[in-house]
Amino acid sequence: MSYSVAVAGASGYAGGELLRLLSAHPDFTVATVTAHSNAGQPLLSVQPHLRSLSHLTLVETTAENLAGHDVVFLALPHGKSGELSALLPADTLVIDCGADHRLTDAGAWDHFYGGEYFGSWAYGVPELPAARGDHHSGKQRDALVGARRIAAPGCNASTVSLSLAPGIAAGVIEAQDIVSVLAVGPSGAGKNLKLQYLASEVLGSANPYGVGGTHRHIPEIQQSLVSAGAAAPTISFTPVIVPMSRGILATTTARIVPGTTAAEVREAWEVAYADEPFVHLLPAGEVPRSGDTAGSNTALIGLAVDEAVGRVVIIAALDNLVKGTAGAAIQCANIALGLTETTGLPIDGVAP
Repeated sequence: MSYSVAVAGASGYAGGELLRLLSAHPDFTVATVTAHSNAGQPLLSVQPHLRSLSHLTLVETTAENLAGHDVVFLALPHGKSGELSALLPADTLVIDCGADHRLTDAGAWDHFYGGEYFGSWAYGVPELPAARGDHHSGKQRDALVGARRIAAPGCNASTVSLSLAPGIAAGVIEAQDIVSVLAVGPSGAGKNLKLQYLASEVLGSANPYGVGGTHRHIPEIQQSLVSAGAAAPTISFTPVIVPMSRGILATTTARIVPGTTAAEVREAWEVAYADEPFVHLLPAGEVPRSGDTAGSNTALIGLAVDEAVGRVVIIAALDNLVKGTAGAAIQCANIALGLTETTGLPIDGVAP
């Protein structure tokens, strides 16, 4: 069976990455692509790398243009998906790549985003360890089977959550005093013509942002850690824009529960990700590079125990546009529709 697909926000980075992956998916056929200011233009005029989709023309982003498809991916700015998705049929699989449906706490939404709160959907990180009381297999994957409304994750949030959740679920790390610093590519901010994203500002420089507990992905990370079994987790989270077009390298440290051995710490991550096709724990002594995941739906994790200070150091790398956004969305669609989870998704990266 072939599922008809519409992509809203197809002129942006996330929309373009969705289309690149969907074009090779054997069970999905892209029928409609929409945009705002670029409506009426051929898709190739804004996504010239997508030669296999040269027959498509961007149309206006309306519920009427999106309705009638089996699957709708929303790659829209924050605050734009909620109202639109409410107008789509209940039996349509809708996956929101924006933030509008990620948070379960309306107060957290109001504090970090503001504007109307549209409620939460099934959270789209299948590999995320969850407390047994939440899902019978202990993974977020269970909540996605048969779902018709799914919130794809924030790229920074899923990177940090995947880094920490195994240790939380296994009870080997503490949920307070977590510190995470991320090197991120500017494509995660979308195609915004803003000063801080210009090449002259980014090249040759590393630029922190969202400093001091202000970044919008903090409540999303905390929500995932609570789902994994944490009580009142606290995290100091600092992303830094670096001169690479795509990618995330997150270095996260957490206190080890007293009396826990280094072997027990590593075992928590080994058990959590042993059978995962897209999340790989590297051998002891190895750490990933962001470039190793470029173009793939793979997250790589390196783990070290700093016994001198009683902390575990987790280094995680992924492509923010693939495993961080578009790939995660398609992976969730596969699960929701009962397809093989890995269908149409690359495990291998591109090098150099």
